[in-house]
Amino acid sequence: MTEPVLSLQDVTLSLRGNAGMVKILHGISLDVAAGETLGLIGPSGSGKSSLLMIMGGLERATSGAVLALGQDLTDMDEDALARFRRDNMGVVFQRFHLIPTMTALENVATPLELAGKADAFGRAQAMLDKVGLGHRGDHYPAQLSGGEQQRVALARALAPQPRILLADEPTGNLDGANGQAITDLLFDLSREHGATLVLVTHAPELATLCDRTIPLRDGLIDAEATATQAAE
Repeated sequence: MTEPVLSLQDVTLSLRGNAGMVKILHGISLDVAAGETLGLIGPSGSGKSSLLMIMGGLERATSGAVLALGQDLTDMDEDALARFRRDNMGVVFQRFHLIPTMTALENVATPLELAGKADAFGRAQAMLDKVGLGHRGDHYPAQLSGGEQQRVALARALAPQPRILLADEPTGNLDGANGQAITDLLFDLSREHGATLVLVTHAPELATLCDRTIPLRDGLIDAEATATQAAE
């Protein structure tokens, strides 16, 4: 049996709030197969984004094990996690997180340079061409629309050809037309690059495109909703 690309084993997450420690996730166990597209769905506050951040080592689990490509992220220090993400993961956020003082081309090329990839700017330009922004490489984020900024963010995430692509509400700040365009690019390019895609979404039309969806509620996998899905 092929080893899962991502494996969470009894993962919990507690964070300190104004009234003390708050438990966000309650014993999540989940495997994600190579090449799979997985949607994390559920109401606001259900723990979807927290679970995605744990998968990417951007948030540390309070207990349990988080394995990515067979390596336990919970055993890594911050420097090791940063190197692992650089070499194996791409992340797309709802709010783009582009560097405002860099052009679109520089934003895409920077992760390639940090990873020591040859011809970083040539590869970045090719990726911008793929997302339809080859002619906007010299523009700064403030000079781009929301849809264009998300295209740059997607190009930046995929340019290093990561094995795992994580997307947190990638269409959440976009109108219908731009959201559909980003959706198409997200699935087409992740498939082209052979990446395993895990995304958080409130959009039913985006969730239905995934190979599988995991419904969350109150920090738990919603067993009732999962059973309903299986019966349909």
